[in-house]
Amino acid sequence: MDATLPRAWQALTMATLAFAANFSVWILYAVLAINIQKQLSLTGVELGILLSAPMLTGAILRIPVGILCEYVSARRLWIIQMLLTIPALLLLPFVTSFIGFIVIGLWIGLSGVSFILGVRYVTDWFSRSQQGLALGIFGAGNAGAAISFVVLPLFIIWFDWPWTGPLYAAGLTLMLFAFILFAPVTPNYVPRHTPPWKQQLQPLKDFRVWRFGLYYYFVFGSFLALIMWLPHYYMQAYQLEFGQAMAFTLFFVTTSSMVRALGGWLADRYGGQLVNWSVFWVCLVCLFFLSYPPTTMTIHGIERDVILNIEINLWVFTALMFVIGIAQGLGRASVFKVIHNHYPKQMGSVGGIVAAIGGLGGFTLPIVFGLSQDMLGISSAAFMVLYAVLAMCMTVMFLALRAERYRRELEQAQTQNFFEE
Repeated sequence: MDATLPRAWQALTMATLAFAANFSVWILYAVLAINIQKQLSLTGVELGILLSAPMLTGAILRIPVGILCEYVSARRLWIIQMLLTIPALLLLPFVTSFIGFIVIGLWIGLSGVSFILGVRYVTDWFSRSQQGLALGIFGAGNAGAAISFVVLPLFIIWFDWPWTGPLYAAGLTLMLFAFILFAPVTPNYVPRHTPPWKQQLQPLKDFRVWRFGLYYYFVFGSFLALIMWLPHYYMQAYQLEFGQAMAFTLFFVTTSSMVRALGGWLADRYGGQLVNWSVFWVCLVCLFFLSYPPTTMTIHGIERDVILNIEINLWVFTALMFVIGIAQGLGRASVFKVIHNHYPKQMGSVGGIVAAIGGLGGFTLPIVFGLSQDMLGISSAAFMVLYAVLAMCMTVMFLALRAERYRRELEQAQTQNFFEE
């Protein structure tokens, strides 16, 4: 699209608010899991499975919903998604078993598809030159997690924690009515690319899509996983109270979400690949220090032994998490800017595939965090896992960029009849 449409900013505002409301529902277990763990005496792996349940459905459904967006109005699908999510929240107070909480978590995961619905809805309104900024602003709806980390601890103090479900159902219902009333319908004259549905799956054969998905697996999937894991980590590693753990996690979530618009602007101005590569290097350095477990070293000196205690204190840890959060926020916006550059007419299907892979990070990583912690007995094992994931991302990106450079050099040589000479 060459021009931004009238009412585009109104559409973007409503999409961002609706995404924020749905995102707060999607990560509801990040707050409630601590109470559920105490009630059911869950192990680290069981806790990881519980945290991952909403992430699974929210990730997998992004692919079919993203494809469906190419044929049915994303606005209409978004309304249906919110209607389907509300009953799960109303049933939460009546669940008492681990399996029951898993089922409700899978149902709540429907709110996770709101991201790809919003991406498809927003991209119809803005020109190509503003796609990075618009998607970055929309992605700042991740800050909806702040609703959970601010409201829920207070609500739990005053009421029984399972009744947070009906509270969220009421809030999502209000958002639903506001969206119906104020989110403008996409004008009919907006061109839509609607090939047969089988063609929508063609990008699955393109290695580049899977490469973008791997990048998003880190910048978004690990962001989701950290939202779910950090409250538990703060309470375990630093013996913080529940409210304190929520406050530190809120700081991470809010700062990471609010810079997403800046990431979109940087991607528009300097290119998404450059932003991604810079983000990865920053995160790699931070994760190196976060992965190092508390260590006591004994150095045998000439006259006496010297004992060294090496560990990251609470404030250094929070500072490193702040830097990682900022970097991931920039990276989440730049990845979708790169996707729009390559697949501007398939943002629903390709965006859904990449978003699904990223969402699967929120499903798989908490389980791996719990498993690695149970096996190694080290609280920082989660960051060792993230370091390994990021190292793989950077390796794939380096090889892909080098192959792309060689391809351009070969095409240039063929154009100049290099081989004939």
